[in-house]
Amino acid sequence: MYSFRTYLPYYKRNLKVAFPVMLTQFGAALVGLADSIMVGHYGTTDLAAVSFSNALFFTVMVFSMGNMMGITPLVGYAHGELDKFAEGSTEYKDAQQQISSYFANGLIYMVVVSVFSLLLLAPCIPLLPHFGQEPEVASCARAYYILIVLSIIPFMLFCFFRQFMEGLGNTWVAMVITIGCNVLNIVLNWVLIFGHFGFEPMGATGAGLASLISRALMPICFIIALWLKTEWRSYITRIRCIMIQRGEVLLLFRIGAPIGIQSFAEAFLFTASFIIIGWINKEALAAHHIANQMCDLTFMLALGIGAATTIRVSHQLGKGDLQAVRMASRASIHLCLMMNTIGAAVMIFGRDVIPYIFTNDPAVISTASTLLLIGGLFQYADGLQCVGAAMLRGIQDVRVPMRIAFIAYIVVGLPLGLCLAFPLGLGAKGMWLAFILALAIPAALFHIRFAKQFKRLEYGTQTSI
Repeated sequence: MYSFRTYLPYYKRNLKVAFPVMLTQFGAALVGLADSIMVGHYGTTDLAAVSFSNALFFTVMVFSMGNMMGITPLVGYAHGELDKFAEGSTEYKDAQQQISSYFANGLIYMVVVSVFSLLLLAPCIPLLPHFGQEPEVASCARAYYILIVLSIIPFMLFCFFRQFMEGLGNTWVAMVITIGCNVLNIVLNWVLIFGHFGFEPMGATGAGLASLISRALMPICFIIALWLKTEWRSYITRIRCIMIQRGEVLLLFRIGAPIGIQSFAEAFLFTASFIIIGWINKEALAAHHIANQMCDLTFMLALGIGAATTIRVSHQLGKGDLQAVRMASRASIHLCLMMNTIGAAVMIFGRDVIPYIFTNDPAVISTASTLLLIGGLFQYADGLQCVGAAMLRGIQDVRVPMRIAFIAYIVVGLPLGLCLAFPLGLGAKGMWLAFILALAIPAALFHIRFAKQFKRLEYGTQTSI
């Protein structure tokens, strides 16, 4: 039987890694929140346009970011192996070379994923008026959508650097860069959305331009940071052309693609919900966006815990310490439940106040209040599915979680949401009630899967990618 004192060192280690990631993710969500608040006060049509555009964009972006997550457990395992060998030994140098190889091949994979993402996003530009949104919303969304699509290449480069550094156990650099660029984004929002310092008010278009500028700066800052520290720079300077291997790029694909598809399945459910709720009216869509923004903020905390879980599990697995793998995983579950409790309390008890931060429209406020209540109810399921998936990524088990996610989000969640929203007449509330079941299924099955795979590790059976 384990006590709080037994887990305390693992809480501290996990939080040490998680805290910067939580701030990074929370900061990114705050920029989206700032966009929504500023654009919402500029006009309901602009808020609905930003909501609609981001729904399309983030579905693909989440898929692309998921593909980059495959780098972290591979680098993390190789980095964990360094502790098993004497510094300067042949085995130690081989592990360092392997990390450099992952960097080189990861860059190639990042370019492939970025191009693929553009090929998915660009054709949607002429199709924006055909998603069933109100005409003024679709018209307003065009310029904003084009600008954020252009931002995906620099943002993907930043994501690659971030996942590589997380594999090395460093999460602070990404935090500093993200916070700095987010502050710039918010300032530019204020200038460009409302028209200050001689600029014309641009509304949603100004928010898109601010996002493009800040995202373009993020990878530049990361390159500078990597070059300033000798250890990190050495992983780049060791790269040789011979390291570029088709087999390693395919390995990144075999791990990254299932994570990307799993992320896409969840994002697709929420993207589809934006389009479906947009069929009701723009007030319902704006309310949905407000509630979703608040859920995003609380989810960022779970996402930070999840990222730390993947890092800690992969490091301990590389060291061959299965007891530490078990303890780090359980500690993450405890921390996640604590964060979920805070998030649920904020949304449930603040549901009648929060909507006023975004808008003064009574119809939007009334609907958003109800959706925030439902959002508070599914916080635990959302957090546990996030951490469960992260635990499995840490042991490089990604294919089965991908199938579970696809079934839960696409086969169960989406049809149920449609049925509740329209035939049963629940509207936006129906979609949000469907989210509860869609998130609860993977929350349970991911943890059952990890327990099974961990037993295989204990008996010396390698888990399958």
